[in-house]
Amino acid sequence: MKLFIWKQLPVPTPTTLEPHVPFLLPRVLELVYTAYDMTPLARDLGDEGEPFRWDEERRAQLRAELDAYFFHLYGITRDDTDYILESFQSESGGLKNNEITKYGEYRTKRLVLAEYDRMAEAGLTLENPLDEGEPGAYRSALTPPPGQGPRHPAAADN
Repeated sequence: MKLFIWKQLPVPTPTTLEPHVPFLLPRVLELVYTAYDMTPLARDLGDEGEPFRWDEERRAQLRAELDAYFFHLYGITRDDTDYILESFQSESGGLKNNEITKYGEYRTKRLVLAEYDRMAEAGLTLENPLDEGEPGAYRSALTPPPGQGPRHPAAADN
């Protein structure tokens, strides 16, 4: 792909995303670093711990926070976010129908819209990243916070 085509894509540039990295990185790291074969990536991202444990509920919340964040970064309204989330279904299944069968509700939609609203209240935009360190700022609903979740025990040395 030529640079002139790349520059026309409707995606934030790495430079534009840079102020958002403190929010995004711990969540992405916790989602992807769940096995020892991902250790080199974790080290490249500055993490020295063991892989994170797989926790379905915690992962659903992390994904919801990331989804809501990116809906904001792309300037997608709440109504359009709702509409997009509703499109994740088919006659034979899809995310919406699968979650209703499994959980009795469309859990992803509930979680994403709840985080979307909390982030909107905190003033998130592409130009205004969330700073979880500020008093009264947006805070993840997760305890411990993203990037500090439960980890596997240290691997025994042979």
